[in-house]
Amino acid sequence: MTIKNIKWTIFVVTVIGNFLGMFDSTTVNLALYSMSQDLSVSMTQIQWVIIAYMLTLTVLLPFFGKLGDILPKNKLYATGFGLFALGAFLNYTAQSFGWLILFRCIEALGASIMISNASAIIATIFKGARRGKALGLNGGIVALGALMGPAFSGILLHYCGWHAIFLPSIPVALFGAIYAYRLLPSHVFKQNNFKFDYKGFVYFTVSIFSLLLAISQGKVWGWSSLKILLLGIIALIFGIMFYIRDHKIDYPMIDFKLFKIKEFTFGSAAVMLSYMTMFTDSVLLPFYMQEILNYNPMKTGMVILSYASLLSITAPLAGRYAGKHGSKIITRCGVMIYVISLLIFITFNEATSTLAIVCTYGFMGIGNGLFQSPSNNAILAKIHKSELGIASGILSLSRNMGQILGVAITITAFSGFKATGLAQNLVYNTAFLNAFHYTMMIGVMFGLTCFTFAFFAYKNEKIAGQH
Repeated sequence: MTIKNIKWTIFVVTVIGNFLGMFDSTTVNLALYSMSQDLSVSMTQIQWVIIAYMLTLTVLLPFFGKLGDILPKNKLYATGFGLFALGAFLNYTAQSFGWLILFRCIEALGASIMISNASAIIATIFKGARRGKALGLNGGIVALGALMGPAFSGILLHYCGWHAIFLPSIPVALFGAIYAYRLLPSHVFKQNNFKFDYKGFVYFTVSIFSLLLAISQGKVWGWSSLKILLLGIIALIFGIMFYIRDHKIDYPMIDFKLFKIKEFTFGSAAVMLSYMTMFTDSVLLPFYMQEILNYNPMKTGMVILSYASLLSITAPLAGRYAGKHGSKIITRCGVMIYVISLLIFITFNEATSTLAIVCTYGFMGIGNGLFQSPSNNAILAKIHKSELGIASGILSLSRNMGQILGVAITITAFSGFKATGLAQNLVYNTAFLNAFHYTMMIGVMFGLTCFTFAFFAYKNEKIAGQH
């Protein structure tokens, strides 16, 4: 096997882990109702199947990214696959709500290890245009995993029940664990007298966990409730403690010098806002199709595949282009496609055809493919090899923060707009569509803000392959 083939084999193993992590984060979305019925819990309670997974995965991304800089990646990534396979199997066997939540956290540990280190591994083994192409494929497959989850889940739910949605991941993860251990890089950059800031890690974890929990539960508990206010105070206090400690010690968990790199700081912010833009739509569109157009879950899932299909085609091409010619122009085009797509969604009503939805959602998938992979390429091209792990972890944190913020803001805004419409005695469909349109306008604002950050991030960009 040639060196080139070995690199692409390593890429396949790596990207499978990334795919599984994102795929599983959305697979359970359509299964929540069945789970709540079978486990005899309310819909509010069953949301913790998603919340527990996302919080565990997201909070630990920088930590596992840091470990990726100091531990052999083959052992670390294989451990991630193994934990994911164990969690998926335990989820399949779960017979109570409490055990299901615990098993989802185990699964999320594995996903966090893989997602936090995937981009760093790819950026290490590829250079120039090939790095752009590889990161493009990776970005496309990550988004593909997130969007295929609901479609795949709809089919399994229809024929097999909710336990079955966890089964397909088990053999794939076990296969990944074996080949990750055999093929992934085993060397690490030597760091004499290495020390890890465990106290800083605790401060960071408490701060981020409190912040994300407040964001995800704000609609349920009430944004002005005592719980949310306390979580906000805790997040602020521990965040300040983490920042102060990180600047005092010689072995910080996150080197804040990274944020002096304009491409990294503004680029990460743009990535976060891009996910906020995307999730404005991805949260509401399934509700629109099922409540207004009366699509069943399977048809809804099939329509969603238009986004994933065009994204998977566009992302590697965009990444390859960015590797050769830079990310400046192509990222701007991607964001503007987001905005145009959302403006089209604002025109949707009870008479909108399936073809119109498929075409518009597919168009948005093209925009995502044009933005995500060139952004990742431009950001990581500025990072030294010894810090690619932590940079990759922070970039993954930006993506997940964008997802969580997008979902929280979208649900809160949509619910408020719909409640206002119903209070004005509008018929349900009219109140729903008005709220749908107003919330899409918020998504447009996210998209325009994303464009601004991307503009400044890559304004003076040099082609990544020349670094």
